[in-house]
Amino acid sequence: MILDQLSVLVAIGFSSASLGMTFLMMWAIGRSETHLLIWATGLALIVAGVIVFSTVVENYSSGLLLTSFLFLIGGFGFLHAGCARFCTGQTNWVSTAVAVALALIPTSIAFALGYSGIGTMIGNIAIGALLMLIARHYWLARAESRLLMTANALCCIATAASFIACGYALAVQGQIILTSRPANWAEEINSIMAIAGLTGIGALSLTLNQMRIANRHKSDAMRDALTGLLNRRALFDGRMGIAPSGTAVVMMDLDYFKTINDRFGHDSGDRILMAFADVIHSNIRAIDLAARMGGEEFCIIMPDAGPKASAAVADRIRTQIEATTVQTENGPVRATVSAGIAVRSVEPETLQALLSRADAALYEAKASGRNRVQISGFSLAA
Repeated sequence: MILDQLSVLVAIGFSSASLGMTFLMMWAIGRSETHLLIWATGLALIVAGVIVFSTVVENYSSGLLLTSFLFLIGGFGFLHAGCARFCTGQTNWVSTAVAVALALIPTSIAFALGYSGIGTMIGNIAIGALLMLIARHYWLARAESRLLMTANALCCIATAASFIACGYALAVQGQIILTSRPANWAEEINSIMAIAGLTGIGALSLTLNQMRIANRHKSDAMRDALTGLLNRRALFDGRMGIAPSGTAVVMMDLDYFKTINDRFGHDSGDRILMAFADVIHSNIRAIDLAARMGGEEFCIIMPDAGPKASAAVADRIRTQIEATTVQTENGPVRATVSAGIAVRSVEPETLQALLSRADAALYEAKASGRNRVQISGFSLAA
């Protein structure tokens, strides 16, 4: 072995402590990413287990060996709980406690009966099993980031295999009772894999966490904070070229919205906007895009929707809004909406051009008395 056992243990402890401090500091900044705190707690227990095990290297003690396994199993149990929360959004402490108990109890019983070798086999295999459970979480969540999640799962599997190999080596050698620290080919491989594996798992998990935060910020920047619909930038980002044939653009505007704000207050106006957004969302397809353009103006982009289909959707939204009563502190509020539609037919037309035509049709609907849908020379009036 290139490095002596104590040097390797120091490297493992330093790597784990550094990762743990990183996770703890990141959690302390926002106090919202609970999995970071759980990971930091798990790494702290692993560092404690490594410190205790390092004393066994110089002066063997079955009691200290058992103590190191108790810390390590508990630490990997916390890593499992944190991984479950990170990948699924939920922490099932009951299943984690059961998994840790199934590892701790037989390990402790074997040591208590004097079979330190068997206890060491069980402890190593139990840690390997916990790592396999962590790998399973990452594998099942790989849709979020196929490359990083798969790489993390593979790191967990490789590290788990090195722990299981330690138990296997002791079993093959028939070391039921230990009189010195375990020393064999598997232990040497495990020492290296523990450094590489924990560092890799920590680095990949940190990268995934930062990527998720960045994606969340990007998503928030593309959403209207009040209604939850897309904003103008998100709706037209990268879509301002030639629109596919059959694309319909629906522009909608709440009638006399300023009067509602002036009479009932801006909070009541916000409630109307949110109710309008809900009606839009419930009437469009999964492939359609809806956005709040600003103020009381909304837009829907509908692929593969001719004049008849887009007009039917717009009129259904208009009818539902007219029938909706929003209760506010200043009394019940009702509103109507006008809509303008433009559909690309055979001739090439940009999305910007469609938007301009739909906007012009909207103003025609307003000029014609409001509470109606205007499209290509005909209207569906209330």
